[in-house]
Amino acid sequence: MLKRIVKTILLLPVALFAVLVILLAVANRHETMLSLDPLSPGQPAFSITVPLFWLLFGALGIGIVLGGLGAWARQAKWRRQARHKRREADSLRHETERLKEEVQAANPDRPGLPAPGDKRAA
Repeated sequence: MLKRIVKTILLLPVALFAVLVILLAVANRHETMLSLDPLSPGQPAFSITVPLFWLLFGALGIGIVLGGLGAWARQAKWRRQARHKRREADSLRHETERLKEEVQAANPDRPGLPAPGDKRAA
């Protein structure tokens, strides 16, 4: 029951946003000319006529992509540190296993020594 309530609380804003997007598209469906020629507004060299909501959604999409790329770029430092720490942990794990094997090989008659790869020996 609690799971259902939490799900409803989380999905309600998403549903409201979807309704607002549909209302925005319906209210702004008239044609608009997009021109990329600032020097001749009367006869632009390149222009396209599209519904206004396409321009709004396109700008929103570009903003989301650029924001995501910016966040990804800012996190590069932490991803680099995580890679370094992971490599260091793997190196130490391999060294520990190698040393356990050497100790076991040097003392084969001592049953109290942990076997290589034994998780209980700590």
